[in-house]
Formats: sequence, C-alpha cells, structure tokens
Amino acid sequence: MQRRVGIVGDFDRGNRTHLATNDALGDVGLELEWVSTEAIGDDPVTRLRPYAALWIAPASPYRSMDGALAAIRYARERGVPLVGT
Repeated sequence: MQRRVGIVGDFDRGNRTHLATNDALGDVGLELEWVSTEAIGDDPVTRLRPYAALWIAPASPYRSMDGALAAIRYARERGVPLVGT
C-alpha cells in the first residue's frame, strides 16, 4: 500500500505549523514530501501522481495560488484523498 503523502505548500522552517505537520505525519508512519506550489506548474498530473494523498499546508499566502488550486482540482477530479488545513 502506498503511504506517500504530498504536502502542498511552501515549506518554511520558521513556521511552527509546518514543523508540526512534519512531526504529525511522521509519527503515524507516513512518508511525506513537500511540494512547492510553484513546482506544480502547468502539469499537476505528472507532479502529483506519485502521492497516495495530498495535504494542503497551512500558512498562506502561497507563492503560487494557482499551483495550490491545481493540486486541489487534481485531487477532486481523481478521487485522491485530500486534507486542507
């Protein structure tokens, strides 16, 4: 079973909620990877396909609101589990 979660957001080590997100997902044994909103670009399918689920990170504004919205649309249209905080 794939347990890899893509965290959509622009990671900032100074943001306590980002660190808490890493700790929480790590504590339950999920593999996680931060996906910059800018990295989603015009091809969210290719960029987000490796993940079993997506987590929309707290602490907007995002560098690319279009990238964040593309990730949400990708999950909604493909039945990919999605959590937004």
